[in-house]
Amino acid sequence: MRRTLPGGLELDDDVARVDVDAVHAFISQQSYWGRGRTRELQERAIRGSARVVGLYLGSRQVGFARAVSDCATVAYLADVYVLPDYRGRGLGLELVRETVDGALDGAPELRWLLHTADAQRLYAKLGFSEERPLYPLMERGRRRPADGSTEAAASRPQ
Repeated sequence: MRRTLPGGLELDDDVARVDVDAVHAFISQQSYWGRGRTRELQERAIRGSARVVGLYLGSRQVGFARAVSDCATVAYLADVYVLPDYRGRGLGLELVRETVDGALDGAPELRWLLHTADAQRLYAKLGFSEERPLYPLMERGRRRPADGSTEAAASRPQ
């Protein structure tokens, strides 16, 4: 899928087009959820995703989102961002819409989940709710590696 947006921007779900260095730079240095994430871990996350959607201006990666899923019953929206200079134009909404509505053959039975600290209004426009879930949410934080390094030692999900 390739879709042109106003201003010469484009959405594309071609994983080969993803600029892993650009995605890693934003997530590991500017995001609140993935600060300190290694490039290798980011690359594995992209490869292991059911779908990735990039937002591009020419060859420049200006946004990104990915979906993790069993492609049947549940999907998790992750690593969504639009660079600050491109915000406020509805691009995040289009990026998420393409990721979830165009995802995984449009399986209507998928239950979409996400964590967000600051974008509830954006996600609500696409049907995500802050209502109490049918079942309590539980998380298992990452475990500290045996070598004692700090990678993956944080208790919050990335």
